[in-house]
This record gives sequence, C-alpha cells and structure tokens, in this order.
Amino acid sequence: MKNIASVYKIGHGPSSSHTVGPYRAAMQFKQSYPDADEFRVTLYGSLALTGEGHSTAKAIMSALPNAVVRSDRRAKKLPHPNTMLFEVIKDGQLIKSQRVLSVGGGQVKLEGESSRDEEEIYELESFSGISGYCREHGITLNQYIAAKEPELKDHLHLIWQAMRREVEAGLKCEGELPGELHIRRKAKLLYEKRCYNESADVTMNRLVAAYAFAASEQNASEEIVVTAPTCGACGVIPAVFYYMQNDRGFPEEEILDALAVAGLLGNLIRTNASISGAECGCQAEIGSACSMAAGGLAVLYKLSTDQIEYAAEIAMEHNLGLTCDPICGLVQIPCIERNAVAAMRAMSAVNLSRFLFQTRKISFDEVISTMYRTGKDMNEKYRETSHGGLAEIYRSKQNT
Repeated sequence: MKNIASVYKIGHGPSSSHTVGPYRAAMQFKQSYPDADEFRVTLYGSLALTGEGHSTAKAIMSALPNAVVRSDRRAKKLPHPNTMLFEVIKDGQLIKSQRVLSVGGGQVKLEGESSRDEEEIYELESFSGISGYCREHGITLNQYIAAKEPELKDHLHLIWQAMRREVEAGLKCEGELPGELHIRRKAKLLYEKRCYNESADVTMNRLVAAYAFAASEQNASEEIVVTAPTCGACGVIPAVFYYMQNDRGFPEEEILDALAVAGLLGNLIRTNASISGAECGCQAEIGSACSMAAGGLAVLYKLSTDQIEYAAEIAMEHNLGLTCDPICGLVQIPCIERNAVAAMRAMSAVNLSRFLFQTRKISFDEVISTMYRTGKDMNEKYRETSHGGLAEIYRSKQNT
C-alpha cells in the first residue's frame, strides 16, 4: 500500500480526477518531451462527458500551452472511466502515443503500468490486518503510521494549514460561483446567520455546515484546495476538524494525529476499492471522506481502535449507492451540500460508535468491498457522466 501522504494533495479545484490528475499527467509529458512541437490530448469517458464543467482542458493547457485537447464521447471498453490519450508530435511525426488513467484523488498512471506516483511502503492492506498487528505489538494506529512514515507529521502540518486557509477564505467570500447555474455562495451566510435561541447542537451543525460550504465553494471556484481524498469531497474533513480546533479547542498536534488515521482509512479505500466518482459514484468520494472524517474524529475523542473502525464503517455504510450526477458537469449541485451533510453524518457516526461498537456485525474491510461492488454494479450514467439523476432531470426541465 502506498504512503498516506499521497492521499492529501494540494491543487486547484474543481476536481482531483478531472483537473489535478490531467494537470499532473500533462506536466509529466512536458518534462519527458521538452522539445516536442505539439501535444494532442483526447479525453474519453467521464473526462469527455464532464470535462468542460470540470475545466479539464484548461488544466491540461496550463501545463501544455501548445496542446490541442478534444473529447471523444463515444469510445467504449476503456481501461478506466477517466482515460486520456496523449500524443507527442515532433517535426510533423508522432513520436509517442500513450493512454493515461486518472484514477482518483489526483493520482495518475500509464495504461498497463502500476502508478509511478508513490512507492509501496505498507505491507498490510486491510484494516483487520493493521489492527491485528497493533494489538499484537501493543501500539496504536498512530504509532503504527509513525513507524512507516516518520516524516508524515511535517507533511500533515502543511496540509492542515492549507485546509484551514480554504475554509477561512471561503467564509469571507460572497457573490456567485462560476458557471451557468448562477449559484450564490452560502458559507458566509451560514456562518453569520445565528437563529434566535439557537441551541448548542444547532450551532454546531450550522458551523460545521458553514465550514464544509466554505471549502467546497472554494473548490467550485477553482481555488487551491486539498484532496481529502478528492477535490469534490474536499469540504468534509476540513469542516469537522476545523470545528474541533477552532470551536472546541483541540490542539494542532491532536488534529494531525486525526488526519493521519483519516489518511490511513482513505488509503485502504483507494487500495481495495476506489475514490473515483467516475468509477464508483459519489459513494467513493463523499462516502470515503465521511468515513475518513469519522475515523479521525474518533481518534480526537481518544476512542479505541474498535470504535474507530466502527465509526468509519457506519459512515461508509450509510453512503452506499450514492450516485455522482453533477448538474451541468459542475462540482456544485448536489456536491457542495453533500459535503456539509457528510460532515454532520461523520459526527453522528462517531456518537453511535461510542456506545454500540461491541454490537457491530460488519467490518470496515467488508464495507469497503461492498462499496466497490456497488459502484461496479451501478449504471454508468450515475457515475459522473451528468447523464443521469439530478443532472438529467435538470437538463430535461431546461429543455421544456
């Protein structure tokens, strides 16, 4: 299993697989072929269907200004729903043709090859295996992670500062998000609009939602965000942990421990299933983020490893089957609200895990496997194509 540090990447929104991944692929070709006269890039699958709303061509051309980008929406039997063909031209001749897969979270790999992004450093690739190892050696999950990635804390400090910046910047912004939907930003309104006689629970939910909206609206505006584990789900973890530090007073050192375990959970999900909405629907993005946030929050509360696992399992289980149907291909509706709902759901999952962990029947590993099977069984139009669900209904309404 690869390193946890690679779960959290800093980059421009609105999509890790449609923006960050294609940009990174383009940079690889720029560095490998600095003397090329021209690059031709063909987008397939979800990249072709929603690439315009996700600014995919813009991301590629920011790395390769001399690239010609086109979309092929009819190609079938792709190795991954997010497939790109890069062609390199020199002196009028095609010198390289290579398909590249954007597999989620900004990670890319060449067709037929393992990802070159990171080395494999975790021998154990299941939660049961890792938790069993920790029990046998009398260590915590954080101690296990620290032994494998001794410099992770330094990286997580930078990641946490970037997460805080995206929340704080989003809370100050007003006006409309870019794109044809003319969606007004809501984070500042949520943050400032206190209800009369507002209870502590209502205040908590309002603030957590505001923080999630803030980060997600920054993502939709193509600002700098952190994949957690994706750009489309970038508001969940920052919302929960920002609330815990800013409003509950948890110190940064403990927040970093929570981020580490959240990253371990995300690493297990991407290794054994997927974090790509185009491959497994929004359950792979929002569901994964919710699960990661719940597990990390359980760490903050100093719950047991069994309780951490149960919190993560509950969070994922109750996102199973969640479709990815962004209206107009924009990461706005229903994506932004989903981040807020998932953040609050993560907190509820932890509360359940406190009291009921001894009654659980389903393991975290089993729910990961179930999510992947569910995603593969899901009709293709509900996997980030904007051809099903809310996207289809909205388009039909506009055409009447």
